[in-house]
Amino acid sequence: MLKRVFVAPDPGWLRLRSATRAVLGISVAVAVCGFAGHSLAAAITGGLAALLALFTVTDATVRKQAATTALLPLVGFPVLALAAVLHDHPVARDIAFLAVMGAGVYARRWGPRGHSLGVFAFMTFFVTQFLHTLPGQLPELYAAVALSLLSSSAVRFGLWCYERRLPPPAAQAPAEGRGLARTTTRQAVQATVGGAVALVIGQMLSGERWYWAVGATWWIFVNTTSRGETLVRGFRRVLGTLIGIAVGLVVVVPLQGAAVPTAVLVAVCVFGIFYTAAVSYTWMMLSVTLMAGALYGLLGVLDPALLALRAMETGVGTLGAVLAVLFVLPVTTHATTDAWIQRALRCVHVCTAEAAARLSGTPGADPSPHVAELETLLGRVRLSLAPLVHPLSPLRARKARARQVLALLDACAREVRGLASIAADPEASHDARLAAACWRVETAVEALTTPEKAREARTAPVDEARTAPVDAARTAPADVAPHAPTVLTEPALAHLHSLERALTELAAPLRTSPREPLIGA
Repeated sequence: MLKRVFVAPDPGWLRLRSATRAVLGISVAVAVCGFAGHSLAAAITGGLAALLALFTVTDATVRKQAATTALLPLVGFPVLALAAVLHDHPVARDIAFLAVMGAGVYARRWGPRGHSLGVFAFMTFFVTQFLHTLPGQLPELYAAVALSLLSSSAVRFGLWCYERRLPPPAAQAPAEGRGLARTTTRQAVQATVGGAVALVIGQMLSGERWYWAVGATWWIFVNTTSRGETLVRGFRRVLGTLIGIAVGLVVVVPLQGAAVPTAVLVAVCVFGIFYTAAVSYTWMMLSVTLMAGALYGLLGVLDPALLALRAMETGVGTLGAVLAVLFVLPVTTHATTDAWIQRALRCVHVCTAEAAARLSGTPGADPSPHVAELETLLGRVRLSLAPLVHPLSPLRARKARARQVLALLDACAREVRGLASIAADPEASHDARLAAACWRVETAVEALTTPEKAREARTAPVDEARTAPVDAARTAPADVAPHAPTVLTEPALAHLHSLERALTELAAPLRTSPREPLIGA
């Protein structure tokens, strides 16, 4: 697990830059709140607002990121007021909390902006429970949040906006389906039900710290789309929390709330949250748990019993999420995985078509954005397959098949990247063999994504289907334009042949009996 976090690929040092900028932005935000004379509670609220703005705002362009950040107070301030006003009315407060929770998950249907606003709304309600916010504190908290968002935005969009030099990420496809057929609708219902279970049991454990259970349920649902993903995320959350509590007993409790060392520890935790989030939810939760313990230390209420209660409330929240995804409008892992694999394969086809057009000299043809989209889609495939390839999964045969699918999809992505790099060469030009090879890749993708084509492919001899196209390409006459640079044609053909072979081999793990889905869920 250590290797996965600290040796994981970090192209462009993005994780390192994001984590370092987060520490700087949040530190500036808290410092500004301090210079403005705000209380500790207001500084914590402002620091959390800055953290959420830097962590959850992930729109495709810098301009859209700035717009989403500007919208955060529009949802945060009303929720903050609602939570403060309902502080002494437990029943109304609980109903409002669950309503905000369901609406926050439902908002994911509107893409990254909806996700960011939903998270900010929920966490704003959450922090009022953490700090026992009362209506009289609202003006100060509003000012702290506004100052913190302005300060962190100055760092993100002014002082260190490294995203301006990066290619824009691929746009995500809009959510499909209507009503309960839409995943976000089902998850909104699941989150509300799971949150209600966590709230009731959490209050039985503690009438003062019950909100930790609801928060655990919420964060387990974030960035998941199926019950398998949710179950794995719940396991990792509990594991990260337990490790964080064990470390907290050794590191945080002895500090006894001392300001300077606690501030340093919080900065380290912020770095850990941003640096590990993309590669290990367990390690991210370890950092979150340590940071929460450090903040409780600053507030003067930290002791081992509180950490133990934190572990129990996390377990309750996980239980609520598990029960909800298993029994309330379940979203099967197999259906989710199949959808992401289909999209990834279609993206492979688009990448190949664009590369072929670029090689033939078509103006404006560029596979690069589609290559970036393919990387994003493969990340979703890996996340969806995580339940099956998890070390504790007992389904050995299906685990092997899932790993084979991942390996072959990674091979496809590798060949597409190589093809795109060759197509980017200004000296590349048309070769009839490239067009023929690209056509065969298109046929292979159709055989995997179109039911009719898949049935036809199942009736063909396997050896012939695998070897004939490649052999034909190697022996076909090279109808090459006189000026075509063979030095570029041959490597491009090699990438296309390898891509075709990987697509053909994908048929074995993907074309299985409906009674034995790739993910048995």
